[in-house]
Amino acid sequence: MSSSDSGRIRRRFEALTAEGRGGLVAFLTAGDPDYETSREIVFGLPKAGADLIELGMPFSDPMADGPSVQAASLRALATGMKLAKVLQMVREFRATDDDTPIVLMGYYNPIYSYGVNKFLAEARESGVDGLIIVDLPPEEDEELCLPALKAGLNFIRLATPTTDDKRLPAVLSNTSGFIYYVSVMGTTGTTSASDEAIKTAVERLRRHTDLPIGVGFGIKTPENARAVASVANAAVVGSAIVDRIVDGLDDGGKPKEGLVAGVLDYVSELAAGVRGSGGKQ
Repeated sequence: MSSSDSGRIRRRFEALTAEGRGGLVAFLTAGDPDYETSREIVFGLPKAGADLIELGMPFSDPMADGPSVQAASLRALATGMKLAKVLQMVREFRATDDDTPIVLMGYYNPIYSYGVNKFLAEARESGVDGLIIVDLPPEEDEELCLPALKAGLNFIRLATPTTDDKRLPAVLSNTSGFIYYVSVMGTTGTTSASDEAIKTAVERLRRHTDLPIGVGFGIKTPENARAVASVANAAVVGSAIVDRIVDGLDDGGKPKEGLVAGVLDYVSELAAGVRGSGGKQ
């Protein structure tokens, strides 16, 4: 890895601001539907127009995720995907791309089982830029957040419609990289918020932080992505990408010819939408 790699996220958002547009954050579960297919998709995401990549760390009990991402985790685990292989995928990606930020998203249990210090050292070495751990609140920062920051990794926090002004300071404490605003309550991929509600929420968050704001949940079309990226710093798309992977599986759950191309074509459509957004400072 090159020096100051923990600044990839900052540099990418600075570049997006300079271009005058919002970005596209693409999520998929590492190892879904198998290692090689997943790897091929990840390697193709930057060329397809993804500005940042979120890799889900497969977990057997992903309670905050909707049906699509839960099923993706189970498919990945069924093919032998483990945390060490997630880090290996990032390491392989970094051999070809030293610019695109990669954020690992998931739950604390696999990291705890792996060993926090071992995980952070290997994540940093492999080229991971940040973490989103959905089941660790700010009150538990000593478990992973503070060690991650010390290791040079961004720790990205979630904010939701119920994160009021009293709670926000705690959520923003020790947060770096960007804020991930979950635009609806509930699990991923099940509903979406109105454009006006997202605009109001982003404006409120901006009164509390200078960090970039990515907005996710319910974004499925280039038009959705354009609308979100016109008011936020990035649109985050996850379940809809995972659903395209499912569309490319045969009845036995094996990838059909054209799966990777179909997923990347869809990401390109989303990226075209975002690039027509006009962007926000």
